[in-house]
Amino acid sequence: MNSYPPEFLVQLAPVMYVAGLNVQPPQATATDAPPTPSGQQATKQDPFTVLSLRLRDALAVQRKVSIWQPEKAKTFQTVFVEKDVSFPPRKAVRPEDPHSNAAHSPLSPLTPTSPLYPDGIIAPIWIRKHTTLLPSVFVMFMRIYESPVQSGQDDREREAEEKRRDTELSAEIAHRKKSTSERGIKLTVVLMASRRMLDDPTLDGRLTYIRRQSGLDPRAALFVLSPVSQAEIGDFVRSLQDALWEPALEYYTNHSKRVRRKRNRHSQASSYQLPLSPMASAGIARPLRPEGWTVRYEFKMACFAEFRGEDQVALKHYQDAYAALLIMFGSTAILPPRTKRWAEAKVLADCINVKIVKLYLYNNEHSLALSHQNSHMRKFADFSRGWGIGEETFEFWSWLARQHRVFAELLEQGTRSTLKIPSPYPPQAPSPAMLAAQSLEASQMGLEAMRVLGLNPNQALQHPGFYYYMAARCTERRRERFLGALESEGHQTNSPGFANEKKVDHLAIVLELYTRSYEIFRKWGTQTAQSPGRLTLWIAYRIAQTYYESGKFDMAVRFFERIAKTYRRESWGSLLHPLLSQWYACAQQLGDVELSVKLLIEMLGHGTKASEDDPDALQDDLLAVLKSTVPSATDEPLVVDLSEAKPILDASVVFWDPEVDVGTQAPFQLILSSQPNVSLSSIPFTSLAVHFSSDVPPVIIKHSQKDPDAEIPGIQRIDLGEVVVAPAPVESTEVEGPLRWGPSSSIIFTGSVSSSLPTQLSISKVVLTIKENSWWIEIPIIPAPAKSENALIAPRWLCSIEPPRFIPIRREDHSAVKVRWRSHQVQVAISHDGPALIGEEFPIEIRIANDDDRELDVVLDVLLQPTEIDEAVNYVAIDDQRSTSLLKAVACGILAPGASVVKKLYLTNAGAPGERVIDISVQSQSTSQPPTPVSPVSPTSATVPTLVDRTETLRTLSVAAVSPIGIEHAVVYRRTTRPQPGLADLATFESGTRDEGAAVEAVVTSTISIVAPSGIAIESIVLNRKKHAFAEIMDCSVDQDDFNGEWLAGDALCDKCRITVVPDERRPAEPIAGPGEYEVVWRRLLPDGSQGSRSTTHLPLPSLSPPSDGLVALLDAPTTARLHTPIPLRLTVRNRHPSRTATATVQLEPDPTADGFVIAGLRHGRIPILLPGQEETVTWNLIPVECGLVKVPRVKVLDRRNAVQVAGAQIVAAPPGQPGAAEAQAEGEEVEIVDVRCDGRPERVQDEDGNEVRVVKEHDGFVLVLP
Repeated sequence: MNSYPPEFLVQLAPVMYVAGLNVQPPQATATDAPPTPSGQQATKQDPFTVLSLRLRDALAVQRKVSIWQPEKAKTFQTVFVEKDVSFPPRKAVRPEDPHSNAAHSPLSPLTPTSPLYPDGIIAPIWIRKHTTLLPSVFVMFMRIYESPVQSGQDDREREAEEKRRDTELSAEIAHRKKSTSERGIKLTVVLMASRRMLDDPTLDGRLTYIRRQSGLDPRAALFVLSPVSQAEIGDFVRSLQDALWEPALEYYTNHSKRVRRKRNRHSQASSYQLPLSPMASAGIARPLRPEGWTVRYEFKMACFAEFRGEDQVALKHYQDAYAALLIMFGSTAILPPRTKRWAEAKVLADCINVKIVKLYLYNNEHSLALSHQNSHMRKFADFSRGWGIGEETFEFWSWLARQHRVFAELLEQGTRSTLKIPSPYPPQAPSPAMLAAQSLEASQMGLEAMRVLGLNPNQALQHPGFYYYMAARCTERRRERFLGALESEGHQTNSPGFANEKKVDHLAIVLELYTRSYEIFRKWGTQTAQSPGRLTLWIAYRIAQTYYESGKFDMAVRFFERIAKTYRRESWGSLLHPLLSQWYACAQQLGDVELSVKLLIEMLGHGTKASEDDPDALQDDLLAVLKSTVPSATDEPLVVDLSEAKPILDASVVFWDPEVDVGTQAPFQLILSSQPNVSLSSIPFTSLAVHFSSDVPPVIIKHSQKDPDAEIPGIQRIDLGEVVVAPAPVESTEVEGPLRWGPSSSIIFTGSVSSSLPTQLSISKVVLTIKENSWWIEIPIIPAPAKSENALIAPRWLCSIEPPRFIPIRREDHSAVKVRWRSHQVQVAISHDGPALIGEEFPIEIRIANDDDRELDVVLDVLLQPTEIDEAVNYVAIDDQRSTSLLKAVACGILAPGASVVKKLYLTNAGAPGERVIDISVQSQSTSQPPTPVSPVSPTSATVPTLVDRTETLRTLSVAAVSPIGIEHAVVYRRTTRPQPGLADLATFESGTRDEGAAVEAVVTSTISIVAPSGIAIESIVLNRKKHAFAEIMDCSVDQDDFNGEWLAGDALCDKCRITVVPDERRPAEPIAGPGEYEVVWRRLLPDGSQGSRSTTHLPLPSLSPPSDGLVALLDAPTTARLHTPIPLRLTVRNRHPSRTATATVQLEPDPTADGFVIAGLRHGRIPILLPGQEETVTWNLIPVECGLVKVPRVKVLDRRNAVQVAGAQIVAAPPGQPGAAEAQAEGEEVEIVDVRCDGRPERVQDEDGNEVRVVKEHDGFVLVLP
């Protein structure tokens, strides 16, 4: 921005004059006494001097003059002046007519002495006047007189002296007030007084007297300050600025109103006149046109709005001024090109554009700012073409570079402060919490970022580095145009612009711009030190080119070295080719012959500067260097490392077989091919060394050619013979052959390699050697797989030279061969009698036979794969080893050729049936000693651990496991007839006592069936009782029966046992585990009639879930009776509801059609109220009077607890004369009557809602009456 007046660019702020803070050292006079040390100390520690210094520091740091200041704080631009400073004159009166009223400002175009007379628009001195010569407020610091403490004066003399001093002070203030009032400047006086003075009661009166005598304003015009600390001074300065802010704004508002009146008056009074021709008006002073006055007044109003901090108003006036300027530039009659006023207006337009762009950026309107900047450059570029300053002139590119640079500097200053460049990348999807937190910030910044997406990059605001780069590119164009004009200098010798252009160091400017762009790109980019950005490297390359053009070849070489590393690694051939050419030119200028040789060899690999017309150009340059120069060191080779660069020859290796046995020859071909447009026929390659991956001496190919002048064929073949790499040979193998390549020619080295030890064989590198005069150069080349551009072309195997024919090798690992031991001939046979039974040790026979001609040491590994079956615990065992997963290294002994061994593997299965998978690994190792490797390079070879001659034979076995025995259970529950314990029985409250009243009898019927296909021999079946708190086995039929014997598949046996069950009071719905299990001891029946090993199967009893009862009636009658002999009939009404009482009635209803019994007892009656857990028994005596099967009389039990409540409610609601419904329901709910002789209920069943479903079966009771 140094190209423009700083007054036009800086951020304008209210100006404050501060006077009275100039601290001067005390001067000694003739009448003064000589200073004493104490006096010097007092002078140094004077509190008012310290106060003045602190005030100066606090006021000076409030606001610095700068271009970018978007903050709207109430701070002034402080200017320190003397108290008697004078202001510039307002109007200049013409000398020839001093009494005229048409006086104008000294800077007006109407004033003959003005630098703008007669047609200038605005000058920077006008802004300098309002920023340095005219303040908006004037603050004057003064000392108020204080009488000495011990002066000896009386009060009257002291008051007279104070009044005299106050009068003098008021006169000085009044004089200053008069000059500021004429300009409309606010005057504020700050009186500095001691703390003692602040406590003086006369201070208020003296301040009132001073204010009235001096004519100060009653508001914000007089302050009193005593020496205070630095923090309190900061508070005072802020309060002073806050108090004076409104008067300052009013001052600039009045100026704006005055300028607006002038603009309106001028626009009404002026009329349009035809512009005069520049040629016709030569020598005639033309006044400023109306368009110029419009620009002048709009610019002034914009500046005053900027003083007030009204950015939007300032932006509107700047835009109006800019639009008027465009109208002026549109006519060469108004602004003739290449004149002084034209140049001033052009500078003003550029500065107004900077102001407009800056105000847009203040408001985060990035797209509008960039659009205006591009529009400004585009419009004035069109103007320049009309002025004869187009793209073919250096002036055009100078101006365009200046615009890019000013815009970059503005953005750079903004980014250092508050400006944020919108990101062109799509924003990440925020979470709901982040959306809520960022709702207040998703305003203009977010809209700008979203607006950038999908647009042209030229319409997206970039960081400053991009515009520095554009400025550098324009400066390069400027230099090109200047150099072109310099060739025809005779036509422009009289041009002052051309003379000034000669003094410009274009390359220095380009370097500066590229360097700043490079630094900013590194700061803003996402690159790292190992992976810099693409454009960052390109800028670095441009810097290196500029250094080269400026003759700083050493600096260019440094940049080339850094840039080439990335270009080589990422294979940027199109960028690397020109870089190598310029790098080589720098090396030539520096006289670095070794670097030149390295670069020439690398350029041969890339084919740089090569063409089909002259393929020998590069090798001719290399030969010239080798023959005319001497290296710095002749006793050691110059190694040209091309590991990251493209090699001078493309090398590829192809092995015919992926794997070979030890001692077998593995054929291979090494293909070295040259570039299409590069010839290597004249390069003196003396030898080629082929290095293998093992520690063996390389194979050396010496150059030998019968006819040096013969044409080099496209394909040549050199036979390397057989190469043995292990044990390593003592000396290198040497072969002779031609080592010359023409354009697109290949030399194919064929041979075979073998090893007596297992290893991985490949060609690690080939080394080309060049010897010419004193030069000794080695070029290592590492064979690499196919490049990305040839990834679809498979490697080839040469099968014929005449004509050339190739076989594609479609294998990924074609560049290496694996040497392995010859596999052992081991036969593994597995046999078993499946399926396996759960619970038994299932035998599996493994037979291992040695069919090899070598003696083998065999070990066996067995892996039992885990199953997905729950609770399945399986075991495998061999000999004395037993494991749930792996049996490791089971020794099988040393097997001679033709011998065999048999191992028994036992599989034990548990849990559910399913498949069991077993992996069997038979590892055989030769007992013969392998040959000892001999390495001339290292005594210990890396392949020693793999020298063991071992072969592994794998088998996988899947065994089905089935259950040998199946069981099914059927459970019914019977109610007990034992009397219930009383509610007041204390024994029921003792710990550990079960609730016998809730006990039921479970009858479990178990059907045991044989599932094993082979059949089993049962040795014993036993029901093992378990101690259980809620269940107990009473008896079981298996205890009396003997089930020993052989059972075949499908056979079954049945057992029945009775179990007393007492439900858990705390968890009545939880099932009760079975109190025992069946233990079956059995053996498998083998096909030969024998029996296998003893096995045991455990079959648990089922879980018990007895159903619950509410109110129930148990009827107990004898099964048989004698004629005319009384028998008892008992009815027990039991209430098992946990919380509800029962009100029951009993009714005996004999069958009227059959009177087989004479009944003695209650016919109809009410049972006492039954509490929960209580029961009552009713007994009848029956005398049979008939023989045969006689039906027991019907007994009916009703629960009237709910019926009484329902009946009462219905009787009240029923109308008179209709009692039928109420009487019908008043009888109660019928209670289930259970004949205990045939009592049997299934397990608890629940419906969809989780409620228990009760199954009620009707039974008619009968008694067999015998005579």
